This record gives sequence, C-alpha cells and structure tokens, in this order.
Amino acid sequence: MQDVPLLIDGRDTPATGGASFERLDPVRGEVATTAAAATVADVQAAANAAAAAFPGWAAVPPGERRAILNRGADLLQARTPDFVEAMAAETGAAPMWAGFNCKLAAGMLREAAALTTQISGEVIPSDTPGMLSMALRQPAGVVLGIAPWNAPVILGVRALATPLACGNTVVFKTSEICPRTHWLIADVLRQAGLPAGALNVVSNAPQDAHEVVEALIAHPAVRRVNFTGSTRVGRLMAESCARHLKRVLLELGGKAPMLVLDDADLDEAVQAAAFGAYMNQGQICMSTERLVVDAKIANEFVARLALKLRSLRAGLPGAQGCVLGAMVGREAVQRVRALIDDAVGKGATLVAGGQSEGTIMQPALLDHVTPAMRFYREESFGPVAGVVRVHSVEEAITVANDSDYGLSSAVFGRDVNRALAVARAIDAGICHVNSATVHDEAQMPFGGVKGSGYGRFGGRAGVEEFTELRWLTVQTTPAHYPF
Repeated sequence: MQDVPLLIDGRDTPATGGASFERLDPVRGEVATTAAAATVADVQAAANAAAAAFPGWAAVPPGERRAILNRGADLLQARTPDFVEAMAAETGAAPMWAGFNCKLAAGMLREAAALTTQISGEVIPSDTPGMLSMALRQPAGVVLGIAPWNAPVILGVRALATPLACGNTVVFKTSEICPRTHWLIADVLRQAGLPAGALNVVSNAPQDAHEVVEALIAHPAVRRVNFTGSTRVGRLMAESCARHLKRVLLELGGKAPMLVLDDADLDEAVQAAAFGAYMNQGQICMSTERLVVDAKIANEFVARLALKLRSLRAGLPGAQGCVLGAMVGREAVQRVRALIDDAVGKGATLVAGGQSEGTIMQPALLDHVTPAMRFYREESFGPVAGVVRVHSVEEAITVANDSDYGLSSAVFGRDVNRALAVARAIDAGICHVNSATVHDEAQMPFGGVKGSGYGRFGGRAGVEEFTELRWLTVQTTPAHYPF
C-alpha cells in the first residue's frame, strides 16, 4: 500500500481535511493505493499554481526545457521497476506491457524535447506597403490533461509532454484507477528539474470526478484541455468545454477493424491479429475488435488464429508462461462475457477461449459475427475479437466503415497498391497496411474521427493543439490612412 499525495506548486500536499480514497488490486482485492481525494478548493489551488508558474516557464529557453525533458526520459526508464510494480498492483498489467509503456513514454518525452526548437512561425507577405507581417506560435497558458488507466505511463506522459515542451504549464488529473502510476510520472519530472508549479497533479475519489473536472475546466487560467477515455465521457467533456469556450483534444473509444483481403499473407495477418486484439487483454483504444475477412480465405485464417491463441495465456501479472495479465476489474470481465454470450446466442461460433476466473480472462475468438449481435457495434475493451466474413473488397470497406468509431484500422494484402486504396477508403484517423492496428510513435499525428474524437496528439500536430497562433505586424515605413 502506498500513500499518494497531491502535487501542488512543487510540494506534496494532502487533500483538504486529509480526504483520501483507496484503489484495490484487481486480482487480489487488497488495497493497492491510498491516494489523496482532491476537493474543488484543491484543484483550484493547483490551477492557480500553474497560472502563477506560467510566465516563468514560458520564458525558459528551449534548450533548457529540452534538457529537463530529456533527463525526465532517462529517469523514467531508470525507474521502470517502480512503474511495473505500480501498474501490476493498480491495473493487473503484465510486466511486458508495463515495460513497453515505460519505453514508449520515454520516447515521447524525448520527442517532446526535440519539439522545443520547432515551435516556429512564418512571415506572410502583406498587401500593406512597409508592413512586416508574421504568424507566431506561443504557449497557450495552463493545460488540463486527463489520462486513463489502460496505458497509464504512455497516455499520462502524452497528456503533458508536448504541452510542457511548448511552454505551457499543466494540471494533470490522474485516473482514479491508477493514481500511484500517474503520480510517479510527475515525481520523475520533478526529479529531472521541472520547476515548481509547471506540473501539478491532482487525484480524486471516483464519486467526485464530475465536480473536480468541471471546476478545472471552468478555471479562467485553463486554456486547453486534453482528454483520453471513453466516448461517453468525452461527449460530456466536449459539452463542458464548449460552455466555457475552451479548446479540447479528445481521443476516445474505438472498434478497430482489420481487413484481411483474399491475397493476404496469412501468417503475417494472424500474428498482427493476435497482437492487435489481445495485447494488454484487449484494453487498448486501438485494439483489433473486428476481423473483416474475405470468405475465400476465412476458414484457413480462423484455424490459424485459433491455433495461435493456444500460446497466449492470461494469468497473474508476472506468472511464468503467461504473456497476458488480468483485466482491470470483475465488471469488465462480466461486460465482455455478456457480449460473447449475446453473439453466440445469435449464431456466432466461439472458436477459442473466453474462460474466466476472477479478473483473469483467456483470449477469445468469435466467428460468423453479424450486425444483429451487440459485439458487432459495441466496444468490448477486452480480450475478444470477432470475424466478419465478406465476399468482396467493396463489402469489406462497407463493414469497416459501419461503425460509430474511427480511430485505428489495418489492411492486409500482398497487392500493396490495392491495399493502400482500401486504406484510403476507411473512415478512421489511422490505418496501417500489413501491420497491426495497435501501433503508436511519438512523432505521428495520433487521433480519430467520428465517435473516436477529434484533434491530434504527436509531433507538430501536437504543437498546433497546445499553442496559440498569433498574427503580429511591424509597420516599417510611415503608414497611409484614409483620414
């Protein structure tokens, strides 16, 4: 058990009145973390501290900001064992997934460090004689970052790295499910030399989430919001930000399709499907949920994927021979089980897996999924994928786009020109040809369309999200006015 305080203006701070909440280990049911339960007064203090620190941090030269973020990346990797332990206790994550989180998150910090000298502008020709006209990007102010539990180090770092690189200060609201894991990120950056107030961290009891978030969005110093989480909550975030005229970046749910065309390399497609569908027990926004397979090769593809599933075992985090860990809670297992039962009851075949004990659920594969089944449309966020059989490329595209979501997708086919044409026709923010739906790189524009949100994290796209574009002019000769 660990005590996790708030971090306000560089100081570890208890919540008002010493309020706290507990996060239970999803496998053992024991208390994993006791964290400070912030009140509205606490989060307002955090936003005030960020506002006070903003002018100083915005004025720090880019080379100094770069050095701090690079030190943070080194320290984060050095403290990987701390993150592995915290993720296992709070989310049931396997060590492989936690270690991957740290590796990719460190890369995100290094990419953000590199961006500090790429926040550029341009000179725009003016029609006014003697006028120098410029478009400049400047830090926006205080950024509110809200990250989820499923990839806590990756998504926690993503919520704050580029905003800090651009000269903004940040209030980071941790997930109620992994407050210790998220707090560790801030502790690393504090150790790296981030000045007091540049990054403030607040945790809250689950029942207080709405009140706390509303107070943060309403705070006049908060100028940008980024949220990664469910589409249901994302809609509420968008409504609140609209009321307060706050720009928000939303990265929400997904129901990623992977199209397997009739000329696909089946060995490669099976490997990508297994990784994309079952990594972190399918608890990834990019997880492959719909396998849209040409009927001519569907039997062979399903047989090979079912064979692959025999080598993928879920168990206690770190258990020998288990590459998959636990799900985040029993209710998550029950939700996935209900989707499987509904599909089987309506004609689908459970080809493999689906057994569960507590929060340990074995990876499942459904075949003959149809639109009549809940699984066809609902995000499972669990270790299950469903095969939808199609009879043409056109039908495959139609099925892929028959979704409220549009985050990640993939197409497999040896004819790369045809596969690329299919990829361009898929209505999603991301599409990978001959690669898994689960893939992320810090410098890439990451985000979705439709119910998967709007805005983009990553690289220069992230700079555009977290800066203000200003028009500045200098009149270099006497101006002429009509009166």
